[in-house]
Amino acid sequence: MMNRLLPHPGLSLLLVVMWVVMVSDLTFGTLFLGIVFGILVPIFTAPWWPERPPVRFGPALGYLAIVLWDIVVANFHVAAIILFKPNRALKPAWLTIPLDLTSPEAITVFAGTISLTPGTVSSDISACGQYLLVHALHAPDPAGEVAKVKARYEARLKEIFR
Repeated sequence: MMNRLLPHPGLSLLLVVMWVVMVSDLTFGTLFLGIVFGILVPIFTAPWWPERPPVRFGPALGYLAIVLWDIVVANFHVAAIILFKPNRALKPAWLTIPLDLTSPEAITVFAGTISLTPGTVSSDISACGQYLLVHALHAPDPAGEVAKVKARYEARLKEIFR
């Protein structure tokens, strides 16, 4: 019964929180409407999510902390590049990252993480789903950047989406 009422509990919680944040008012009515959305939207969209990957929330919280830290650090790094590095010294690069992840949800989180981090943006995924194309603002060592991204993000995502 509980699985039918809340087929995606994480999505339900996210919808409630995002509704309260968007309305910018924590009242009974706002919370009530957020809960209604948090229950109804996952129920109506459940048929399009037949197989949900199991998500381990402990490692996910650690991953979130690392990503937030990396976003802050990358903002300062990109600002320093823009302010102090002449354009001719920039070494932009297209990185082809081979994917060990197989779950579409994990690949989406991986690509989103890369795009959220200033200085890099995910551009495309190969037709076979085994490579991610990423543009880096400054990557003097493209192979090193690929190895860093795989070790820092993809290895953790494999642990989260077992």
